[in-house]
Amino acid sequence: MANNEKKVNSATISNESTYRLPPIKQTLDDAYSIPANFLEIDVLNPITHGIARNRYTDYEVRMRNNLPIFRLKESVVRRRYSDFEWLLSELERDSKIVVPPLPGKAWRRQMPFRSDDGIFDDDFIEERKKGLEIFLNKVAGHPLAQNERCLHMFLQDPIIDKAYASGKVRNQ
Repeated sequence: MANNEKKVNSATISNESTYRLPPIKQTLDDAYSIPANFLEIDVLNPITHGIARNRYTDYEVRMRNNLPIFRLKESVVRRRYSDFEWLLSELERDSKIVVPPLPGKAWRRQMPFRSDDGIFDDDFIEERKKGLEIFLNKVAGHPLAQNERCLHMFLQDPIIDKAYASGKVRNQ
């Protein structure tokens, strides 16, 4: 008899521990309202500047968010690939996260006497742009990276102060 009571009690406990809350019906206003937290980063509009050995491409980095950690809710800055490399090295040095890789440097595309435009080829620029956007969204979506001053400067300041004092950002 005592053995049967243990079986009943453990079955009751098991059901209580896996009990689910009833779902709440979502209204149209809820479905189409601004999400509680969002962070959108797009890398757009690559522009190649200069001539011959002084050529470079920069990209528009557009951010929209409603996270309290960021000072600006919307920002648009232009960044070169070397700026992305700077961000990567700062995050690897100062943060405790595993930083995803950047799209490759494309050394072979920089060789002289190519039949195409090398790193200034439209298809290459488009692929790099996609890779930079994936990189930024992974980094900026990480809660620990969101506290890094270098990320805030990269996303929100028109000019990167590479002599900045590294550290954490407090809620704005």
